[in-house]
Amino acid sequence: MGNALFITSVEQGLIFAVLAMGVYISYKVLDIADLSVEGSFPLGAFTFAILATKMINPAISMMVAFIAGMLAGLLTAVLFIKLKITPLLSGILTLNILYSLNLAIGLGNSNIPLFQVPIIFKESKTVNILILLAFVVLIKIILDLFFKTEIGYLVIATGDNETLVRALGQNSDKYKILGLMLSNGLVSLSGALMAQSQKFADSNMGTGIIVYALASIIIGDTIMKSNQKLKGTLRAVCGAMIYKFIWGLALDRGLPSNYLKAVTSLIVIIFIAYNNMEIGRKMFKKNRK
Repeated sequence: MGNALFITSVEQGLIFAVLAMGVYISYKVLDIADLSVEGSFPLGAFTFAILATKMINPAISMMVAFIAGMLAGLLTAVLFIKLKITPLLSGILTLNILYSLNLAIGLGNSNIPLFQVPIIFKESKTVNILILLAFVVLIKIILDLFFKTEIGYLVIATGDNETLVRALGQNSDKYKILGLMLSNGLVSLSGALMAQSQKFADSNMGTGIIVYALASIIIGDTIMKSNQKLKGTLRAVCGAMIYKFIWGLALDRGLPSNYLKAVTSLIVIIFIAYNNMEIGRKMFKKNRK
């Protein structure tokens, strides 16, 4: 793999690590299929872009992007919990709403360039990777600490056994809402980082992003399943890095970029099939005993 492609893979892998940690909360912790992340990702990019063009400090712009993503997660949660719409349909409805909202934020522009505006990245790719690495480590530590708190434990318990949470006299709905808000907030923050990396925000940049996130989570779980002590957040981060290296290797071997989405889907299928066969083998051995 060429040096430039390797550096790009590392940079985007770290951005996708933030995305993967966000989707990890909804997909693995809460066990909810949330498609609204495909709208939250460009929402973060557009929110950052419109503030950056007004010369707002990039740290403030990213914080606003995170909050915007949390509000998107809140909308999905309200549709799902309060209006009793299925999680899948709630995510799709939020996704469609966010598509129009992103265009409204961009004042009708589907693409906003980010040249000559304040961003956190520098000219040096090495410095950019260090900045992203600091972001990823900080977010991972914060999430791990959060899941050790009482509220964090209850969010996890809601995904594992909602009946138990209700039996403890807790309202499981509020933990679902909190989880979806955190999930979409991180996804939106990832979109803001991607916009700065690519120097533009585009309305279609969220297309298929849920598959990339799932690929990262599934790869991390599969490759590191032998070590059960590793936290889910670390698995998601490592999975995102491995996925982007596979992506970079495919490009380096001459695969046309038009086929990358198909390759991503195949990666997910292969790893899921492998996991299912492993489960089947274990069950077969257990039954034989």
